[in-house]
Amino acid sequence: MSLHTLSEGGRIFYLYHPSVSELPTLVFFNPLTGDTGNWEAVVAPRLRKKGFGTLSFDYRGQTNSPLSLNMPLNSTVIVNDSVELLKIICPRRPVFVGLSIGGLYAAQAWLEGSTAEKLVLINTLRRNGPRLKWIGDALVRAAELGGLQLFRDLYLPLLMNEDWLATNRKEFLKRSDGYVALAPESGHYRLLAEAGPTADWEFPYEALDLPTLVITGLQDHVFLEHKSVDEIFTRLPQGKRLDMPDAGHLIAGERPEALADCIAEFALS
Repeated sequence: MSLHTLSEGGRIFYLYHPSVSELPTLVFFNPLTGDTGNWEAVVAPRLRKKGFGTLSFDYRGQTNSPLSLNMPLNSTVIVNDSVELLKIICPRRPVFVGLSIGGLYAAQAWLEGSTAEKLVLINTLRRNGPRLKWIGDALVRAAELGGLQLFRDLYLPLLMNEDWLATNRKEFLKRSDGYVALAPESGHYRLLAEAGPTADWEFPYEALDLPTLVITGLQDHVFLEHKSVDEIFTRLPQGKRLDMPDAGHLIAGERPEALADCIAEFALS
């Protein structure tokens, strides 16, 4: 594990494992409220066992990347940080893999000049209309009142698949735990309040002229709008689509083995 000091003084935590052969390196872009643990629990180790390299990292404000109060934390900053980190590490044959908004950041990093052979967008395609904007604002209000635990209690039943919910229900809605508001200066709060609203979802998908796998969890009841996914997918010059009926929004935590195998197959195709 390492911390890269950025050109303007911030630091980014990353975990880099070069491939043991000429196989590609999977570069993971987190969702907004996640961290490297999303990938390092199962997905990344499973891919490394197959011989792939992996690179995972935390955005500023996520678990292991420190955040100074005087530093901005909008989506442009996150993309620029990613581009700088990739330029320094220069992973072999990178394949970008982004979950949720992480897919948007991965696509933007490629458009900004970062090298990638292929791109995997997991539950990324969407139009940020009135419904999703309302949900985004409500997430910030939930964090202000009860932190990430309140957010998880409220939203996980809409984000995760039925099997995951049945297995993990006992870990949530615990009255004895109570809720603790996120401090306005905390990284997770600033990511929700500053980075999320500044994401540019009017992305020129026609410009993504590289093989792109779109993975959609059909049990996502928050971000999935079938019509939007269908329309945006047709704009991808080299798009390939995989729908997962037994997964929701956070597939890396719901069906990690299947996800890793799908990514490996696409990276080798």
